[in-house]
Amino acid sequence: MPKYIDFLGLGIAGNFALHLDQAGEAEDFKDIITADEAAPKGMFPFYLPCDKHDAKSMLSTYPLDAKKIKLPQKDVNIQAEPEVGLICNLEYDDAKKISKITPTHFGAYNDCSIRVKGASKISDKKNWGISSKGISDTLFKIDKFEIGGIMDSFSIASFLRRDGKVHAYGEDVELNGYSYFYSQLIHWILNQVNTQKDFGPLEPILSYIKDCNYPSKAIISIGATRYTPYGESTFLDAGDEVIIAVYNHEISSLKEVLGSIESSSYDNTKMSVLTQKVL
Repeated sequence: MPKYIDFLGLGIAGNFALHLDQAGEAEDFKDIITADEAAPKGMFPFYLPCDKHDAKSMLSTYPLDAKKIKLPQKDVNIQAEPEVGLICNLEYDDAKKISKITPTHFGAYNDCSIRVKGASKISDKKNWGISSKGISDTLFKIDKFEIGGIMDSFSIASFLRRDGKVHAYGEDVELNGYSYFYSQLIHWILNQVNTQKDFGPLEPILSYIKDCNYPSKAIISIGATRYTPYGESTFLDAGDEVIIAVYNHEISSLKEVLGSIESSSYDNTKMSVLTQKVL
């Protein structure tokens, strides 16, 4: 049985400055009003651990794979999206709204996405079948999801290996470079899940949670980082290898991480690495 088969899968759109512009998705959110300019634009489901819901039956397909990405049959452009994934415990109040979210582990995550204009909802581009997403087999335990915790020491970088050459795909950034992080992010997620309506590219998350009988655990991807010029202009082809590294920058330099990637030799005590062959 897949490891996260019973986990709710949610993602966050627009939690890193300029990513939506690079992905060509900023126009989709032009009518979404946020609390402040830096706030994320909304949440989307990428996996619903149930098959009883009126909409989005496609999201009941388990999409996560730690080894490969399968391109869709139709001729569309696919981009990797380097992110941090959080494993979370969920609690509900008497009104069946989420009352508490507790992140327990974190690691490298690929919110691989279809690039197509005119999709009615974000989730239309997120789950086209098995092996359309990815999360690393190596996760780190979160001591506390706040300043002074383990995540202060981590950065994320991503690469694409093509024809034997390694290219920087996403910028190398510290995790605290996310627009919303720690308690601000948790408070935002709680409010967003409990209040988000079916509007524009967004969907009513809470109604999906009800259909899935209120899962107690979730994977929440907290937003894609910015691309390098190469990553922004390069779509995935069969034969590529996507590599996303969430690494302890107090122990390892980016140069050392790149050396590990070039040799395909990773120290799991220092980094969470997701490597996916594109098929």
